[in-house]
Amino acid sequence: MNATPSVSAIEAIVQRRSVRRFLDTLITAGVIDDILNLAARAPSGTNIQPWHVHVVTGNARNRLSAAVLEAAREGRRCDEYAYMPEKLHDVHLSRRRKVGFDLYSLYGIERSDHVSRKEAMLRNFKFFGAPVGLFFTMDRYLLAGSWLDSGMFMQNVMIAAQCYGIASCPQQAWCEYGGVVHDILNIPDSHILLSGMALGYEDTSADENRLRTERAPAREFAIYHNE
Repeated sequence: MNATPSVSAIEAIVQRRSVRRFLDTLITAGVIDDILNLAARAPSGTNIQPWHVHVVTGNARNRLSAAVLEAAREGRRCDEYAYMPEKLHDVHLSRRRKVGFDLYSLYGIERSDHVSRKEAMLRNFKFFGAPVGLFFTMDRYLLAGSWLDSGMFMQNVMIAAQCYGIASCPQQAWCEYGGVVHDILNIPDSHILLSGMALGYEDTSADENRLRTERAPAREFAIYHNE
């Protein structure tokens, strides 16, 4: 290991959240390797370990950011896959609206200010200032089980990073411009882009990082079968 974990796994699970403003403090390649090696202990069906990770820093990060921002501003959207249904049911829609309203309130953006809302969304493609971007892919021919496996791997990345005091923000938004990401990072067509992720140290002075999203308690979603 190149560093010593600063918190326990339980603390990391509780503390982990999507950070939306980072410091530009660099993370060494050795620490990134440590995080990915820990995350790779995630389970996968018959141990096929379907995930691939593209680690983007420095000039490569800047080139990718500029290319996707240009595509987004020109309306050249090219979704890698459908992430959400066209219409959410009420319980899911209300949760989505709640986090959106809370976040834009912290940004100081009115609901009717569509220009500022769009600019806030585009900050995704600047990695919210994080010095490291991770892009998760898997072989396109694989099926739903490998999506589950890759999701567990991504969760491990975020929890392992949190143990080292490093914050994260999973960013599926990059998949809205999947073709651009493929081109800039030379990701083969045989691989599907699952998600991006910003990785860095949290800017604790940023208002938007005060967001604490709510979670339904277990008794709302767990069904216990005893007989």
